[in-house]
Amino acid sequence: MIPALECRLRQMRSRVLVRSWEYRQRRHARGAWLRLRRLLADAREAFAAPAETADELALEGYGMEPAGQEFDPPRRMVFVPPARAARIPSAPRLAVRLSVELLEAECLVLVAFEPA
Repeated sequence: MIPALECRLRQMRSRVLVRSWEYRQRRHARGAWLRLRRLLADAREAFAAPAETADELALEGYGMEPAGQEFDPPRRMVFVPPARAARIPSAPRLAVRLSVELLEAECLVLVAFEPA
């Protein structure tokens, strides 16, 4: 076989192996970070709230996002409307990006982008 074709074949096999490994990781730890990033992509605001607030929101019927349960310790993440987020008195606003403050929050209250 031509050396140039052999080189291309090795490169293609390498890409296929990497892609298959990444695909298998979607249900494991690597996938948890992907799901968290996708969750944050839907949020325009984020607030760090105490655990009591998470209990209140659960009683009000707001569902917890499963992406937060994949971490150790599990994080409570919930989407609420902007009016409800404004009524949380002791929740500091956080930057919507992967940061230490966001990952340390017991409960993460998120406000989704409003449809245009």
